[in-house]
Amino acid sequence: MPNIKQQEKRVRQAARQRQENLRWRSTAKTLMRRLKDAVDEGEAAAVETSYKELVRWLDKAASNGALHKNTVARRKAQAAKLAAGEPQA
Repeated sequence: MPNIKQQEKRVRQAARQRQENLRWRSTAKTLMRRLKDAVDEGEAAAVETSYKELVRWLDKAASNGALHKNTVARRKAQAAKLAAGEPQA
């Protein structure tokens, strides 16, 4: 346990930031799963809306700093391939 006041504050801040980053990552995974489900069902309108929602969320996560920009770029590329109907490796 920290003995210094500033260290105690950093522990509190880190815990709060960890929870917030978990929310960003978890929601990104959920949106990717929804996109995969929409592709499997073959509904073009659902695929497009799911893809747009996922890309928007990933961009926000990158600007927020919750996800690294290269991670976001990779996931967006994977989502684009999936939405286009290409088989995933």
